[in-house]
Amino acid sequence: MLKSPSNFKRRNKQVWQLKPDSKLPIYLQIVDLIETKIMNGELLPEEKLPPERKLAALFGVNRSTVVRALDELTSRAVIVRKQGSGTIVNAEKWGLFAGQSTNWRHYLTQGGFTPTVPYVRQTGIIEKHHSDKIIDASTGELPLEMTPKLETPSRSWQSFIAEEQLEDAAGYQPLRETIEKQMRAAYDLNVRPEQILITSGAQQALFLITQCLLKPGDAVAIESPSYFYSLSLFQSAGLRIFAVPMDSEGVIISELKDLYHKHRVKMVFVNPTFQNPTGLVMSLQRRKELVKVCAHLQIPIVEDDPFSELAALDENIPVPLKQLDPDNVLYIGSLSKIMGSTTRIGWLIGPAAVIERLALARNEMDFGLSIFPQVLASAVLNTTGYDAHLKQLQQILMERRDFLIRALEETLPNELIYNKPVGGFHLWISLPVEFRSIRDFDIFANNDLLIMPGFLFGVKETVIRVTYARLNQKEAFQVAQIIKKIVTEN
Repeated sequence: MLKSPSNFKRRNKQVWQLKPDSKLPIYLQIVDLIETKIMNGELLPEEKLPPERKLAALFGVNRSTVVRALDELTSRAVIVRKQGSGTIVNAEKWGLFAGQSTNWRHYLTQGGFTPTVPYVRQTGIIEKHHSDKIIDASTGELPLEMTPKLETPSRSWQSFIAEEQLEDAAGYQPLRETIEKQMRAAYDLNVRPEQILITSGAQQALFLITQCLLKPGDAVAIESPSYFYSLSLFQSAGLRIFAVPMDSEGVIISELKDLYHKHRVKMVFVNPTFQNPTGLVMSLQRRKELVKVCAHLQIPIVEDDPFSELAALDENIPVPLKQLDPDNVLYIGSLSKIMGSTTRIGWLIGPAAVIERLALARNEMDFGLSIFPQVLASAVLNTTGYDAHLKQLQQILMERRDFLIRALEETLPNELIYNKPVGGFHLWISLPVEFRSIRDFDIFANNDLLIMPGFLFGVKETVIRVTYARLNQKEAFQVAQIIKKIVTEN
């Protein structure tokens, strides 16, 4: 059995020792130590700290010094103190405001992009160093064998440089024109090139939106569960995120209205097609209700649609929100789920004035995009083999979905709860066991299986996201056997 890194294992004894040469006040040394333990994964969300008196004894200080340190950590929402329950590491992002000014003393531990938990980072380390021993059902990326088998054009270096003449602040003009044509053909969506911003992936689009269109302290609403929950960019922008519960048709509109009136929500972020992690598809009726309510409340919608190209192949998938309300929806598309994550090409469609503002802001930050991936992406999207690749990719994904579901049904009949997704990469599985803490999810890595646990998506239930896009038939049955072992032994 693969032995995972030490951060994945419960440490039997915490080391509570201050640095003897530190010149900081003792209470700030305690603050630094606890923050460092959280960042390093020695203390995980929901983990209980020793009582105040015990900490005071361990540090050799007065209890009042420990209380002052814990008060400081509480004010930053790093820990939660509950009467009768003790002090625990905060596991929640919902509603938190992380907009305090920069404190250089805590720069490394308090930076906006420091992950809340080390789970994803440690998963990456395990996959990298033990890829021959583990099954990776966590990474939401295409495996190499499913990326396009298309020839890229043979071009000279000078010809690439010459293409820069066709690029402006919003990106490579031919690529924007290609995306315009694709959106019109797939969804009868009429957009102009000046309404399209080429980005280095979907996350850059989200980053620009959060940094340029919102301000610290603003409230935003996201689906629950949602991969948006794990993105540090919301916290780095000082935004407060609030959960909108979902049912089988998508976000519950009455809940969104309540959030708006309670917190004055400024923007709604949704992933309505093959939602990550649940795989749900928001119904057409719910989409209409959502755009109507948001237009009435004057709340912009950010629609993340990474599977748009695959969704367009299925006539039963409802049209994007962008088609239902072109003016109030910012639409994000990407090639990463179609051509592989290294493509790093995405696009944002919105009002021309918004696109111009974001393009100028992006150029001030990083001086624009490289011309090379844009030219190559434009060429590939216009090849005759691209449509064939989409159809083949859709077929393989459906086969791998069925491999996993069949394996689960044969190995654990009537034991698991999940909905069969009609597309995407993921199966969202509710397990018939209860885990006491986040650390309990380490059992999957200890059994050579990498998955994404529910807490990364903002829920506390014992649910896991299993990515079937990377599983062949043999691996699917291995996954089912591992899950059975975990379920039966807990």
